[in-house]
Amino acid sequence: MPRPQISLKARALKYLSSREHSRLELARKLTPYAQDDDDIEALLNWLQESKFLSQERFSESLVNRRVGRYGNNRILSELKSHGITGEALGEAKIGLTQGENERAREVLRRKFDEAPADGMARAKCMRFLQQRGFSHRAIQAAVKTAWSDGEHDDFD
Repeated sequence: MPRPQISLKARALKYLSSREHSRLELARKLTPYAQDDDDIEALLNWLQESKFLSQERFSESLVNRRVGRYGNNRILSELKSHGITGEALGEAKIGLTQGENERAREVLRRKFDEAPADGMARAKCMRFLQQRGFSHRAIQAAVKTAWSDGEHDDFD
C-alpha cells in the first residue's frame, strides 16, 4: 500500500522540526514536491509570520555548528550562500570576531600535536587554517601562540 502524500506545509514543518533552515534552503527543498496550485512563497511567508522560520535562529544555529571548526570568513560565506543578509549577518559577524584568535589556536592544536619545527611545517599549519577560513591576523597569532606553554617560544 503506497504511503499517502503529505502536504507541502507538513513537509516544511517536518524539515523545520529536525533543524533550522534558511528561507532559501527550505524553498529549494520544497520545490520538487510542489504541485501546480501550491504557492511556496506564501507558505514561506506564513512560516515566517508564525515564527517557525527565522533568519536569526538559522544564522545562530549555523554559527554554533561551525564555530568550533571554521574561521569567520568561511562561516560568513556560508551564511551568505544561504541567503542571510542584513541584520542577521551583521550580528553573526560581530559575534564571530570576538573569539577568532582563540578558536584558531584550538583548531590548530587539535590538528597538530606539536609546534612546527621548520618553515615548511609552519607553512603547512598556516595553509590548514587558511583553508578553514580564518583571517590572516588570527592565523599569525595562532601559529605564534598555539603551543606557547613556555617550551616553544623559539619562533616568532
